[in-house]
Amino acid sequence: MTTAADFLPDTRTLPKLREAAAGCRGCHLYEDATQTVFGAGRGRSRVMMVGEQPGDREDREGAPFVGPAGRMLDRGLADAGIERGDLYVTNVVKHFKFVQRGKRRIHQTPVMEEIRACRPWLDAELEQVRPEILICLGATAAKALLGPSFRVTKSRGKFVESELAPLVTATVHPSSILRARTDEEREAAYEQFVADLMVVAKRLQG
Repeated sequence: MTTAADFLPDTRTLPKLREAAAGCRGCHLYEDATQTVFGAGRGRSRVMMVGEQPGDREDREGAPFVGPAGRMLDRGLADAGIERGDLYVTNVVKHFKFVQRGKRRIHQTPVMEEIRACRPWLDAELEQVRPEILICLGATAAKALLGPSFRVTKSRGKFVESELAPLVTATVHPSSILRARTDEEREAAYEQFVADLMVVAKRLQG
């Protein structure tokens, strides 16, 4: 079965990986997406954040976390005292998976086959960035990286053992905050999100 591994370049710097990923046909998701959305940020960043997949805005602009969830992430990082410019941000899956409903493109959660097919890109990013702290944003990213039994609700904001990075933790995906039913629920979810990020901020500050 074809996967992203068939498209990895011989020279695996981040610029070369990004260039090669633009032509990835490792799974069928490229057929409907506008473009590959590769990771962005500083190479050798101390912190790397991994989400699920690009959304509608990300698919159109070609950059991760630039839509509503990205703005929520920026706000949370600012309140936790973390500079987004110091991070490397990416997703487990590099193409937007959606279903068309009228003029709207509705997000669809990638399945394990799609996650596995795209995983070589993420492994290559991890190899290049070598983060001190890896943050999984949401259940899809956490299960893809930490195993299917991992539960964000039980282990969020805590550091867990992993060979992926010296320190690995997880929190909710910022899009889940936007889906809260009431203002009160949204504010409570946001406060917990910031609290999780502050655990990372404190570790960065030593």
